Amino acid sequence: MKLNEMTPSPGSHHKFKRVGRGIGSGKGKTAGRGVKGQKSREGVAIKGFEGGQMPIHRRLPKRGFNNPSAKRYSEIGLDDLQAAVDAKKIDASKTITGAVLKEAGLITHLRDGVRVLGNGALKAKLTLEVSGATRAAIAGIEGAGGSIKVDRLPGTREKRPPKGSRGRKLARVAKAASGGTAEQAQ
Repeated sequence: MKLNEMTPSPGSHHKFKRVGRGIGSGKGKTAGRGVKGQKSREGVAIKGFEGGQMPIHRRLPKRGFNNPSAKRYSEIGLDDLQAAVDAKKIDASKTITGAVLKEAGLITHLRDGVRVLGNGALKAKLTLEVSGATRAAIAGIEGAGGSIKVDRLPGTREKRPPKGSRGRKLARVAKAASGGTAEQAQ
């Protein structure tokens, strides 16, 4: 094979369309863009524009909500923990944290913490320190003789007083009931 005999594979090379080179070429004068107007000009992108009619993305209703402050946990089940103990990936005698689980390859990202799910059964006695756990997971771990320290128990959440003057009044009443006087709370 010689250099002058080399050709690209059939279909891999598309011939460049030479426009605006005289009326005899078939693509001269307006270069296939029609006559005048916005779309014959350069740099036009009218995506989603429907000629002044209300666009479909505005006709359809909004639905759903993405909470920007929602926590994203890496989840692990009791059966995964038992399999890791059996495979000697984690040491059952030491405290198991999110970093230990990541190092063992049981979770890929720590994200906002680790949450233990109650699927499967656990036989090993483990000590865990995690961000969250389901009630079934807590019962499974404690049933196997282990212990778990959770940042936030399931079903519990901070109670905030209502906004406005009613909230301030309730805060004063709570302060007075806890030992301070109403005058000190103001």
